[in-house]
Amino acid sequence: MRWFVRRDLDGFFGLFVDNLVQLLLIVALCGGLCGMTGEDARFLYAYILPGAGVSIIFGNLFYAWQARRLARREGRDDVTALPYGINTPSLLVFVFFVMVPVYRETGSAEQAWRMGLFACIGSGMIEFIGSIVAERVRRQTPRAALLSTLAGIAIGFISMTFALQIWARPILALVPTAIVLITYFARLRFPWGVPGGLVAILVGTLIAWVAPAEWVQRSMSGADVRSAWEQVGLAWPVFAGGEILSVLRQPPEQWLRFVAVVVPMGLFNVIGSLQNIESAEAGGDCYETRPALAVNGLGTMIAALLGSCFPTTIYIGHPGWKGLGARAGYSTLNGIVITVICLTGAVALVDKIVPIEAGMAIVLWIGVVITAQAFQATPREHAPAVAVGLFPAIAAWGATLVFGAFDLAGGSTIQSLIEANPGANVSGFSLHGLILFERGYIFTCMILAAISACLIDRKFYRATVWALVGAAVTFLGLTHAYQLSGNVVDYLLVFAAPEDNVVAFRAAGIARGYVLMGLVFAACGAYAARSSKALPGAEHL
Repeated sequence: MRWFVRRDLDGFFGLFVDNLVQLLLIVALCGGLCGMTGEDARFLYAYILPGAGVSIIFGNLFYAWQARRLARREGRDDVTALPYGINTPSLLVFVFFVMVPVYRETGSAEQAWRMGLFACIGSGMIEFIGSIVAERVRRQTPRAALLSTLAGIAIGFISMTFALQIWARPILALVPTAIVLITYFARLRFPWGVPGGLVAILVGTLIAWVAPAEWVQRSMSGADVRSAWEQVGLAWPVFAGGEILSVLRQPPEQWLRFVAVVVPMGLFNVIGSLQNIESAEAGGDCYETRPALAVNGLGTMIAALLGSCFPTTIYIGHPGWKGLGARAGYSTLNGIVITVICLTGAVALVDKIVPIEAGMAIVLWIGVVITAQAFQATPREHAPAVAVGLFPAIAAWGATLVFGAFDLAGGSTIQSLIEANPGANVSGFSLHGLILFERGYIFTCMILAAISACLIDRKFYRATVWALVGAAVTFLGLTHAYQLSGNVVDYLLVFAAPEDNVVAFRAAGIARGYVLMGLVFAACGAYAARSSKALPGAEHL
């Protein structure tokens, strides 16, 4: 397999846009919420971004090498590397539930940064340790359970997110969208074999600079470009291991409380990466689980040791990149370009030259392909199981919208509504139900889809095991349990005491419900073992 093929450009632009969005989020959130502005902006541009850049190129190069190794072993030239970048959920959770609270308590951007490093390396260690048992978990889990979770995330957090932004700025974004759809749905090739993704980016950028600002709802300015250029400067990564040790030297009560954030996110990252590896195998590229996950964890630990607070992960979307025709070169090119941007602080410069809307359609298409794969790459009879597994992820998307709307409203809080009326709803949807379904939705998606797939195959005892797994993770507080303060929802692990003046929900009843489900499945298994006939009326269901 060649190091680089023409279609790698398409894959690069899609993955680059996704990574660039994460970098812009880091700059905006750390600057606006953690005090990393003015003199303290050095934590962003001298530590966090350079560390993130090194962690990204480390993983991108490994997964490109792994793809070429797989191609040599199987004698193929159509292997696509696993996509890789900064983990968006962990980024948001670590900012809002680790770094922001520390900054509010201390007023120190440096303390917030240090605690972020502690959270990041903890997550990386969990990911690395998880790689030891992950392959066994994957082999015992129905494919429908792994892929349905990705489909739910793809619908809500990828495709829907970008679709809303595309239609909010139609003049700027719909023309690139049309080009992407023509390229990948109609499979029309442009003259001289120019990649459709490149054409979409160029056309979108041209529209942004030529069309009136009121048409595109975005102002492109040469002065802004010059100002961003003046901020560019080389910053090499700095070892931050001593900063992490300084956190551990603090009184335990100052950092132990964040373990309740780090542990769930680390476990979710393991499961999410596992699902992405299964998605790649469903698309025809069978990667070794243990090294793929181990490097994922190592990349996160490297990020922390070099100053970045944000974990990296195997990205959702392998079938989309494969559908684009990308191979290994897109991963390598993305790693190089993102690292250069991070080491030079050129994030703002790229944003001022190329509008993010020009590349949104590529990521939108990736989400569509992921969703389609969940139904196409599983046994036909397991389609209902895939559908069941979508519910928790869609609920999580809805909960995210509700929380954001309440924050913007600036009036009543979700906490006050639930305290006044636990059955409160929004447009007919239970607020309490949205929140308990959103907590740990990656686990819930997988468990519900696995139970459904086992029942479709009449494997009642396996369904029992999955129901008991649901009971266990619920009892531990990894799913369904929550504590709510104002419009901020957090995990409530079994060993953690809820904070003062919050709404706390332990989910013990749901855990018992899972146990009862398991007993019902076991009873049906015993009945089926004694009879070769189907349950009465089952053939009509």
